[in-house]
Amino acid sequence: MKPLPRHLLASLILGLCLPGHAADAVTDEMQAAYAPYRVALFATNTKDADGSARSIGQAQQAWAALISRHATAPAAPYDRDPRFAATLSQVAAVYAEAATQVRAGQLPAAHETLEAARDLMADLRRRNQVIVYSDHMNAYHAEMEHVLQQGPALLAQPQGAMQLMARVGALAYLAGQLKAQAPAALAGDAGFAGGVSAVAASVDALRASLLGSDAAAVRAALAGLKQPYSKLFLKFG
Repeated sequence: MKPLPRHLLASLILGLCLPGHAADAVTDEMQAAYAPYRVALFATNTKDADGSARSIGQAQQAWAALISRHATAPAAPYDRDPRFAATLSQVAAVYAEAATQVRAGQLPAAHETLEAARDLMADLRRRNQVIVYSDHMNAYHAEMEHVLQQGPALLAQPQGAMQLMARVGALAYLAGQLKAQAPAALAGDAGFAGGVSAVAASVDALRASLLGSDAAAVRAALAGLKQPYSKLFLKFG
Protein backbone atom coordinates (compact mmCIF):
# COMPACT_ATOMS: atom_id res chain seq x y z
CA MET A 1 0.00 0.00 0.00
CA LYS A 2 1.33 3.45 -0.94
CA PRO A 3 2.15 6.00 1.79
CA LEU A 4 -0.60 8.50 2.52
CA PRO A 5 0.00 11.89 0.88
CA ARG A 6 0.78 14.75 3.27
CA HIS A 7 -2.48 16.57 2.48
CA LEU A 8 -4.54 13.44 3.17
CA LEU A 9 -2.85 12.87 6.51
CA ALA A 10 -3.60 16.43 7.51
CA SER A 11 -7.24 16.22 6.47
CA LEU A 12 -7.74 12.99 8.37
CA ILE A 13 -6.26 14.43 11.53
CA LEU A 14 -8.09 17.75 11.36
CA GLY A 15 -11.38 16.64 9.92
CA LEU A 16 -12.21 13.26 11.40
CA CYS A 17 -12.53 14.03 15.11
CA LEU A 18 -16.12 12.82 15.10
CA PRO A 19 -18.21 12.73 18.26
CA GLY A 20 -18.94 9.40 19.91
CA HIS A 21 -21.29 8.55 22.76
CA ALA A 22 -19.35 10.51 25.38
CA ALA A 23 -21.06 13.26 27.31
CA ASP A 24 -18.08 14.63 29.25
CA ALA A 25 -15.41 17.07 28.14
CA VAL A 26 -12.44 14.88 29.06
CA THR A 27 -13.61 11.92 26.99
CA ASP A 28 -14.45 14.20 24.08
CA GLU A 29 -10.90 15.61 24.18
CA MET A 30 -9.41 12.13 24.38
CA GLN A 31 -11.42 11.12 21.32
CA ALA A 32 -10.25 14.21 19.44
CA ALA A 33 -6.66 13.32 20.36
CA TYR A 34 -7.35 9.78 19.09
CA ALA A 35 -7.55 10.97 15.47
CA PRO A 36 -3.78 11.43 14.88
CA TYR A 37 -3.18 8.22 16.83
CA ARG A 38 -5.32 6.29 14.34
CA VAL A 39 -3.33 7.79 11.48
CA ALA A 40 -0.09 6.81 13.24
CA LEU A 41 -1.27 3.21 13.53
CA PHE A 42 -2.15 3.15 9.84
CA ALA A 43 1.07 4.85 8.74
CA THR A 44 3.34 2.52 10.74
CA ASN A 45 1.42 -0.50 9.47
CA THR A 46 1.88 0.61 5.86
CA LYS A 47 5.55 1.47 6.49
CA ASP A 48 5.09 5.16 5.70
CA ALA A 49 8.05 6.61 7.59
CA ASP A 50 7.29 10.30 7.00
CA GLY A 51 3.60 9.87 7.75
CA SER A 52 4.44 7.91 10.88
CA ALA A 53 6.74 10.60 12.21
CA ARG A 54 4.23 13.38 11.49
CA SER A 55 1.21 11.63 12.95
CA ILE A 56 3.00 10.43 16.08
CA GLY A 57 4.27 13.96 16.63
CA GLN A 58 0.72 15.30 16.29
CA ALA A 59 -0.59 12.61 18.64
CA GLN A 60 2.07 13.59 21.17
CA GLN A 61 1.12 17.27 20.95
CA ALA A 62 -2.58 16.55 21.39
CA TRP A 63 -1.93 14.23 24.31
CA ALA A 64 0.45 16.66 26.01
CA ALA A 65 -2.24 19.34 25.82
CA LEU A 66 -4.76 16.95 27.35
CA ILE A 67 -2.35 16.13 30.20
CA SER A 68 -1.75 19.81 30.82
CA ARG A 69 -5.47 20.55 31.07
CA HIS A 70 -6.76 17.52 32.93
CA ALA A 71 -4.11 15.36 34.62
CA THR A 72 -4.14 17.08 38.01
CA ALA A 73 -7.85 17.87 38.30
CA PRO A 74 -9.96 15.79 35.90
CA ALA A 75 -13.69 16.33 35.64
CA ALA A 76 -16.24 13.60 36.33
CA PRO A 77 -16.29 10.69 35.83
CA TYR A 78 -12.49 10.53 35.98
CA ASP A 79 -12.18 12.60 39.17
CA ARG A 80 -12.54 9.43 41.30
CA ASP A 81 -9.99 7.39 39.35
CA PRO A 82 -6.71 7.26 41.31
CA ARG A 83 -4.89 5.95 38.22
CA PHE A 84 -6.11 8.63 35.81
CA ALA A 85 -2.94 10.76 35.71
CA ALA A 86 -0.71 7.68 35.66
CA THR A 87 -2.57 6.26 32.67
CA LEU A 88 -2.22 9.52 30.76
CA SER A 89 1.53 9.37 31.44
CA GLN A 90 1.68 5.76 30.26
CA VAL A 91 0.08 6.72 26.95
CA ALA A 92 2.58 9.54 26.56
CA ALA A 93 5.41 7.06 27.21
CA VAL A 94 4.04 4.76 24.50
CA TYR A 95 4.09 7.64 22.03
CA ALA A 96 7.64 8.55 23.01
CA GLU A 97 8.86 4.99 22.53
CA ALA A 98 7.10 4.68 19.17
CA ALA A 99 8.60 7.99 18.01
CA THR A 100 12.07 6.70 18.89
CA GLN A 101 11.44 3.50 16.94
CA VAL A 102 10.22 5.43 13.91
CA ARG A 103 13.36 7.57 13.93
CA ALA A 104 15.37 4.33 13.95
CA GLY A 105 13.40 3.02 10.97
CA GLN A 106 11.71 0.32 13.06
CA LEU A 107 8.17 0.84 11.76
CA PRO A 108 6.74 -2.65 12.50
CA ALA A 109 8.04 -2.37 16.07
CA ALA A 110 6.55 1.11 16.36
CA HIS A 111 3.19 -0.23 15.21
CA GLU A 112 3.23 -2.91 17.90
CA THR A 113 4.26 -0.34 20.50
CA LEU A 114 1.40 1.97 19.51
CA GLU A 115 -1.15 -0.82 19.97
CA ALA A 116 -0.56 -0.54 23.72
CA ALA A 117 -1.94 3.01 23.76
CA ARG A 118 -5.28 1.77 22.42
CA ASP A 119 -5.49 -0.75 25.27
CA LEU A 120 -4.56 1.85 27.89
CA MET A 121 -7.21 4.27 26.68
CA ALA A 122 -9.84 1.55 26.45
CA ASP A 123 -9.11 0.36 29.99
CA LEU A 124 -9.24 3.95 31.26
CA ARG A 125 -12.73 4.37 29.83
CA ARG A 126 -13.89 0.93 30.94
CA ARG A 127 -13.00 1.36 34.59
CA ASN A 128 -14.82 4.70 34.58
CA GLN A 129 -17.95 3.29 32.88
CA VAL A 130 -17.48 5.35 29.71
CA ILE A 131 -18.41 3.84 26.35
CA VAL A 132 -17.54 5.39 22.99
CA TYR A 133 -17.81 4.07 19.45
CA SER A 134 -14.12 3.23 19.46
CA ASP A 135 -14.86 0.48 21.99
CA HIS A 136 -16.99 -1.36 19.42
CA MET A 137 -14.23 -0.93 16.83
CA ASN A 138 -11.73 -2.33 19.33
CA ALA A 139 -13.93 -5.34 20.12
CA TYR A 140 -14.15 -6.21 16.43
CA HIS A 141 -10.40 -5.71 16.00
CA ALA A 142 -9.56 -8.04 18.89
CA GLU A 143 -11.72 -10.85 17.52
CA MET A 144 -10.43 -10.27 13.98
CA GLU A 145 -6.86 -10.68 15.23
CA HIS A 146 -7.82 -13.97 16.91
CA VAL A 147 -9.32 -15.21 13.64
CA LEU A 148 -6.28 -14.15 11.63
CA GLN A 149 -3.83 -15.71 14.07
CA GLN A 150 -5.68 -18.97 14.67
CA GLY A 151 -7.36 -19.48 11.31
CA PRO A 152 -4.49 -21.01 9.31
CA ALA A 153 -3.59 -23.44 12.11
CA LEU A 154 -7.22 -24.46 12.59
CA LEU A 155 -7.60 -25.27 8.90
CA ALA A 156 -4.86 -27.86 9.22
CA GLN A 157 -6.68 -29.70 12.02
CA PRO A 158 -9.52 -32.24 11.87
CA GLN A 159 -12.77 -30.37 12.38
CA GLY A 160 -10.74 -27.16 12.36
CA ALA A 161 -13.04 -25.49 9.86
CA MET A 162 -15.95 -25.95 12.26
CA GLN A 163 -13.97 -24.39 15.09
CA LEU A 164 -13.05 -21.48 12.86
CA MET A 165 -16.70 -21.06 11.88
CA ALA A 166 -17.55 -20.55 15.56
CA ARG A 167 -15.09 -17.68 15.74
CA VAL A 168 -16.44 -16.24 12.52
CA GLY A 169 -19.89 -16.22 14.10
CA ALA A 170 -18.56 -14.02 16.88
CA LEU A 171 -16.85 -11.81 14.32
CA ALA A 172 -20.10 -11.47 12.34
CA TYR A 173 -21.93 -10.38 15.50
CA LEU A 174 -19.30 -7.74 16.25
CA ALA A 175 -19.43 -6.54 12.65
CA GLY A 176 -23.16 -6.04 13.11
CA GLN A 177 -22.48 -4.02 16.25
CA LEU A 178 -20.33 -1.64 14.23
CA LYS A 179 -23.50 -0.59 12.45
CA ALA A 180 -25.98 -0.97 15.31
CA GLN A 181 -23.94 1.08 17.81
CA ALA A 182 -22.97 3.90 15.47
CA PRO A 183 -23.88 7.37 16.78
CA ALA A 184 -26.07 9.58 14.61
CA ALA A 185 -23.10 11.59 13.37
CA LEU A 186 -21.70 8.41 11.80
CA ALA A 187 -24.88 6.60 10.84
CA GLY A 188 -25.82 9.33 8.37
CA ASP A 189 -22.39 9.41 6.71
CA ALA A 190 -22.30 7.69 3.32
CA GLY A 191 -18.61 6.91 3.66
CA PHE A 192 -19.20 5.26 7.00
CA ALA A 193 -22.10 3.20 5.65
CA GLY A 194 -19.93 1.95 2.81
CA GLY A 195 -17.07 1.15 5.16
CA VAL A 196 -19.26 -0.83 7.55
CA SER A 197 -20.78 -2.72 4.62
CA ALA A 198 -17.30 -3.60 3.36
CA VAL A 199 -16.34 -4.99 6.77
CA ALA A 200 -19.53 -7.07 6.90
CA ALA A 201 -18.93 -8.31 3.36
CA SER A 202 -15.43 -9.48 4.26
CA VAL A 203 -16.84 -11.55 7.14
CA ASP A 204 -19.61 -12.92 4.89
CA ALA A 205 -16.99 -13.97 2.34
CA LEU A 206 -15.08 -15.89 5.01
CA ARG A 207 -18.23 -17.62 6.22
CA ALA A 208 -19.22 -18.57 2.67
CA SER A 209 -15.77 -20.00 1.96
CA LEU A 210 -15.96 -22.13 5.10
CA LEU A 211 -19.41 -23.40 4.15
CA GLY A 212 -18.02 -24.27 0.74
CA SER A 213 -15.16 -26.29 2.28
CA ASP A 214 -12.69 -24.55 -0.03
CA ALA A 215 -9.38 -24.16 1.82
CA ALA A 216 -7.89 -21.86 -0.81
CA ALA A 217 -10.96 -19.62 -0.70
CA VAL A 218 -10.80 -19.57 3.11
CA ARG A 219 -7.17 -18.43 3.03
CA ALA A 220 -8.04 -15.72 0.52
CA ALA A 221 -10.99 -14.59 2.66
CA LEU A 222 -8.80 -14.46 5.75
CA ALA A 223 -6.37 -12.26 3.87
CA GLY A 224 -9.28 -10.01 2.91
CA LEU A 225 -10.39 -9.21 6.45
CA LYS A 226 -7.83 -6.62 7.44
CA GLN A 227 -8.06 -3.98 4.71
CA PRO A 228 -11.74 -3.00 5.07
CA TYR A 229 -11.39 -2.82 8.84
CA SER A 230 -8.23 -0.71 8.58
CA LYS A 231 -9.94 1.77 6.27
CA LEU A 232 -12.95 2.04 8.57
CA PHE A 233 -10.78 2.43 11.66
CA LEU A 234 -8.60 5.09 10.04
CA LYS A 235 -11.54 7.35 9.25
CA PHE A 236 -14.12 6.54 11.91
CA GLY A 237 -12.51 4.40 14.63
